[in-house]
Amino acid sequence: MRIGIGYDIHRLVEDRKLFLGGVEIPYCKGLLGYSDGDVVLHAIADAMLGSLSLGDIGQHFPDTDPKNKGISSREILKKVASMVSERGFGVHNVDTVILAEEPKVHPYRDMMRDCLAEELAVTRDRINIKATTNEGVGSIGKGEAIAAYAVVSVTERDIKCQSA
Repeated sequence: MRIGIGYDIHRLVEDRKLFLGGVEIPYCKGLLGYSDGDVVLHAIADAMLGSLSLGDIGQHFPDTDPKNKGISSREILKKVASMVSERGFGVHNVDTVILAEEPKVHPYRDMMRDCLAEELAVTRDRINIKATTNEGVGSIGKGEAIAAYAVVSVTERDIKCQSA
């Protein structure tokens, strides 16, 4: 078993859609980013990469590459999951915490878990999403940003040899 940790933060701005955990959430602002800015998926992807010492999403999806402009974070997560799979590993479980004053995340939690379970090819009971506020402290507490932390464990898949 290998374990990785990820973190991401983006500023909230007007005239952007808000995506968290692969789900579009109705809100008056969205996260600024070269991609769709989904901090939850970015933190999870970074944790997955970290678990196998593969760097971070900035290395694999740089904001200097025009093909990454506006990329869906679900696409990033799919590509990272493929990288993990190619190395003989699969996601065992994901634990994530979202830091946001608004909007309330709880009504969308199960949709996020379903999205992640689908993208990572695991059952929903292996995905945990928590949310908390920053108690009015800093840019998150002032409602200027949203952040996420993620811890991901991956396990080596059983490889069965067939005899000739």
